[in-house]
Amino acid sequence: MSSPQGGTWKILVTGPPLCSEAMNLLKAKAEVITIPPYSPPEKIAKAANEQEIDALIVRMGKINREVLAASPKLKVVVKHGIGVDNIDISAATELGLPVLITPEANFQSVAEHTVGLIFAVVKNLVHLDRRLRAGNWDKVRYEGKELYHKSLGLIGMGKIARRVSELLAPLEMDMFAYDPYILDKDFPKKVRRMDSLPELLSKADIVSIHCPLTEETYHLIGENELRMMKSTAYLINTARGGIVDEKALIHALKEGWIKGAALDTFEKEPPPLENPLWKQTQNLVVTPHIGGATTESLTRMGIAAAEMALSILEGKEINRKALVNPSVIQ
Repeated sequence: MSSPQGGTWKILVTGPPLCSEAMNLLKAKAEVITIPPYSPPEKIAKAANEQEIDALIVRMGKINREVLAASPKLKVVVKHGIGVDNIDISAATELGLPVLITPEANFQSVAEHTVGLIFAVVKNLVHLDRRLRAGNWDKVRYEGKELYHKSLGLIGMGKIARRVSELLAPLEMDMFAYDPYILDKDFPKKVRRMDSLPELLSKADIVSIHCPLTEETYHLIGENELRMMKSTAYLINTARGGIVDEKALIHALKEGWIKGAALDTFEKEPPPLENPLWKQTQNLVVTPHIGGATTESLTRMGIAAAEMALSILEGKEINRKALVNPSVIQ
């Protein structure tokens, strides 16, 4: 754990330091404490208590009630990103702590990564790469698929899904989405609304997940849902691992219920070395939850997180668009 010199406030960053621009913003007005990635809650709580932190910027690690209550001076929690499934929002609200996210920072990067995964798994790029390096020339037997005029089903219709639909528009795909929380008028013109998840799953050639992980969406895609999909369909998940039941997905890939999958997120992160998913070498592409980890988005997220934390400490008005638990200011 490191604690650079700074001002009168103390700000704890869980995980790697923010981008240099953001760290400079923080250090100009506060002392910044960093703690290793994926530190257990008890270690984060210990650091928060000993340092009596004023603000918490969350990158990695579970932020439970123990962490949130550890420092009597804590005034704000800022997520470096948009997913707050690792933060106990109910506890933060009960303790009167505003929880903020950086909503505009990484949607472009995640959307681009989603499109990259779609191409990689449909075109079988990773498997062919491994095969060629092992001395196999599969040109004589390979037969791929086009994405042109295929169908794309989006689960969730937020900024990332919207950008994915825009990036794939030149392929003239039939696009539809399921999101019960978005009004009809807010759907993009070229994306049709599906009234139910089963309807989307049964029609899509590509199913791409873009909803948050909540109690409602935990294992949203399980055995029943995977069996609803076409045997020629692909599942893409750049949202959160817990939305997909990994055990069911393994069966689906092994038994051919679906053609393939591409994952950037997992139920447990980092995943264990013995994760049986790794045995699916031909029809699975995986990346280590780095969809939003581009130079550009990390800079945007870091600066936004730093500015919001300092803004609250300075007593300025809360950015309501970034506030996850608005009841704390009512």
